[in-house]
Amino acid sequence: MTNITTDRILILDFGSQYSQLIARRVREAGVYSEMHAFDMADEDIKAFNPKGIILSGGPESVYADNSPKIPQIVLEMGVPVLGICYGFQAMTAQLGGVVEAGDVKEFGYAKIDINEADQLLQNMADDQNQSQVWMSHGDKVTQLADGFAVTSSTPSCPYASASDESRHFYGVQFHPEVTHTDKGETLISNFVHSICGCGNLWNSENIIELRIKQLQEQIGDNQVLLGLSGGVDSSVVAALLHRAIGDKLTCVFVDNGLLRLNEGDQVMQMFAENMGIRVIRANAEDRFLTALAGVTDPEAKRKIIGREFIEVFSEEARKLDSIKFLAQGTIYPDVIESAKSKQGKAHVIKSHHNVGGLPDDLAFELVEPLRDLFKDEVRKLGVALGIPHHMIYRHPFPGPGLGVRILGEVKKEYADILRLADDIFMQELCASGWYDKTAQAFAVFQPVKSVGVVGDGRRYAWVIALRAVETVDFMTARFAHLPYDLVDKISTRIMNEIADVSRVVYDVSSKPPATIEWE
Repeated sequence: MTNITTDRILILDFGSQYSQLIARRVREAGVYSEMHAFDMADEDIKAFNPKGIILSGGPESVYADNSPKIPQIVLEMGVPVLGICYGFQAMTAQLGGVVEAGDVKEFGYAKIDINEADQLLQNMADDQNQSQVWMSHGDKVTQLADGFAVTSSTPSCPYASASDESRHFYGVQFHPEVTHTDKGETLISNFVHSICGCGNLWNSENIIELRIKQLQEQIGDNQVLLGLSGGVDSSVVAALLHRAIGDKLTCVFVDNGLLRLNEGDQVMQMFAENMGIRVIRANAEDRFLTALAGVTDPEAKRKIIGREFIEVFSEEARKLDSIKFLAQGTIYPDVIESAKSKQGKAHVIKSHHNVGGLPDDLAFELVEPLRDLFKDEVRKLGVALGIPHHMIYRHPFPGPGLGVRILGEVKKEYADILRLADDIFMQELCASGWYDKTAQAFAVFQPVKSVGVVGDGRRYAWVIALRAVETVDFMTARFAHLPYDLVDKISTRIMNEIADVSRVVYDVSSKPPATIEWE
């Protein structure tokens, strides 16, 4: 099979919040892409051997001191280059054009007038020769570099896009990678296919075929150990490894007692019974709850849960013989964030556990078959591998589980109540069609009691909060505007069916300033 990564696009990141979206859109067009920092070394850019290069947006001004510059080799390699927002401005400035602060800043929707449909803007125009795009800029190009011609404009931005087709240099002031730009996927497709000449081999079936071959070559006849959580990433790794190496895979599923209702049994049924994968279930509820007793600080709870997970997993690993490889569900955003951390550009918001913290006596070699895939690609892979849609497209669940959805101290009583409430919430969201309309929804246990009335009696019981949000990237989110009658039904069911709950509240906080999770 032709290597599906031979046609490849390099994205140089200048700090835009949308940079990862660019890489995802390129892959959705069937072309492999990678994202690297703008100061990537010349020899690494050459070695990458891209068919085209995309320069992302960024928060800086090109005329400011020490502003990020495009590596000169990018403009000399002879491959097509697409500059987006800051990328367009940087390319203009470095090729002799002029960029200035705009009198009118553009943030949000705009209509561009397409003056000249070059190769990049083919099939973008509507009947009025316009297209709706998403703008996010204060600076703007005021004089094009030699060789460039304007291709679109807005009333306040005379050069909304421009190109030098002889050198295959293209620039757009708007963001084609966001869903707000009506035909952004068309523009990306035009660039990678029509201009760069890439095929469309990057798809789930080809990825699976390539990854199985790579895994078989890497692992050989050796044994592999995987920490199976039941989440999307580890589940897809399990299915992929099972197809590649069969019974040479052993999974350890640590049941910490902080999972959703019946989740442990569902994991065992799916992977051990239905798929025939060897799964060892470590029932460690008492151990986790004992370690968490009396602890109320969210960060302390996360660290305890992470530590106990590592210890339980390590104990199970020591019982196994001849394990050479440890498989992990690392995905591409984890790799990108890790790289940023090494450069000192990222901050730790919350700690989380990963099997990578194993003791020295368990010196396994790593197998990370998803480390070059985005989450949406991992989900598509999971469906192609036969994992049920409802498991793959489930809402995100935090690594520490219900441990950070029980505010304050974690107790078994609280976890059992929360499991029931959360399950009722999910049932009603699914039945109403709202589950797929929200990006994440869950119940939160409040460690306070409230007075209620049941029949002729008084009830003094716990409070449950409901949280549902709508978001595309989880960096910002607004609370989901669930219908009142749906909220009423969920609330009524929770209080009627769970005797230990006397009040239900709905969280109407958006991010920012709130976070999505409560802890």
